[in-house]
Amino acid sequence: MTDIPDTPEAILERAREIVPTLRQSAQRIEDHRQLPADIVELLRTTGVFRAAMPKTWGGPELTSLQQTELIEILSTGDASVGWCAMIGMDSGIYSGYLDDVVAREMWPSLDMANSGWIYPQGRAVRVPGGYQVTGRWKFGSGSSHCDWLGAGCLVYGADGEVETDPVTGDRPHWRVMIAKPSDYAFHDTWHTTGLAGSGSRDYSCEGLFVPQERSFSFTEPKRSGPLHASPDAILRKMPGIPLGMARAALDHVREMAAQRKDRETGTPWVEDHRIQSTVARLEGELIAARAGVFSTLKVQWDALSSGDALDDDARVGTAIARRHAFRTARSIVQELFDLVGGSAVYKPNPMDRWLRDANTMCQHAVAQDSILQLTGRVLLGGTSTSPFF
Repeated sequence: MTDIPDTPEAILERAREIVPTLRQSAQRIEDHRQLPADIVELLRTTGVFRAAMPKTWGGPELTSLQQTELIEILSTGDASVGWCAMIGMDSGIYSGYLDDVVAREMWPSLDMANSGWIYPQGRAVRVPGGYQVTGRWKFGSGSSHCDWLGAGCLVYGADGEVETDPVTGDRPHWRVMIAKPSDYAFHDTWHTTGLAGSGSRDYSCEGLFVPQERSFSFTEPKRSGPLHASPDAILRKMPGIPLGMARAALDHVREMAAQRKDRETGTPWVEDHRIQSTVARLEGELIAARAGVFSTLKVQWDALSSGDALDDDARVGTAIARRHAFRTARSIVQELFDLVGGSAVYKPNPMDRWLRDANTMCQHAVAQDSILQLTGRVLLGGTSTSPFF
């Protein structure tokens, strides 16, 4: 068995080594509509699923910046792989919201993958010892290979009324229920334009009993530290996906330029002022978007590490930079697609897949204009209506 790297540096290095394999497997991953078993095992032996596991368990406990870099590297190989890796490594974060003894029993191995839709789409009725859970959830990315599957619910009391969060006292009681994937029914709904290989199918259950100790609220972390000081830790690494995808697309066009000539003028692309200017401008846009992501993550991480309260700019900066990274990456891929021309439409050319992946990933809530309204409210002195900042 391949030794699994157990330090941040070793995991990042192993991730770089598997990128060529991911690129060679990209079409197979898309055709499969979920990660094939050998790709899942490759991620596992690369140390991806253990990335956020705590040092107290012997895990590498990558910082949010390192997690983002890891996802960025993987996404240069394949965006669906990056997406599933981003979800799968949440095991280390979610475990920190459970009692440590219970969590260690649930995750006896550091290399177990997580999946699930955490927003409260389901109903959890309080019963002795736990909850009776009913609902249907979308976007179960990586659910075909996960070890634990989460499902967000609102908690209802015996009187049929939604409970109030016991910590905040000012919002409905939202809990994430964790159960084995075999406890759910799965629905073959993931027929999409892009990110086809993420396998983000629907799943459902009716009257499933989930013990109290296998559920959690983001308002009640059991583990201290920057990864549990704010529930947005599960979102911080997300921009690694569009950043890695855009990086791969730019590299592809730069390599292609050595062999291309303008069809009308015969000018080699490497000497064409239009190509030169476009590539340089898009590189600048990617550099700026990437810098925004990592600089805001560092400001946030440093403050949380030192126990300082986040000011308004630090609270929402990562969300603004995250949305900008998604939108900028899509714009870069679209412009490169146009630059390449007719050959880009054929599926053997990865430009087609990158464009479809870019459009699909930008439908996620973190990339929507609503983020600007939510964060702008905070920047202008208002109260956040988002649980994540």
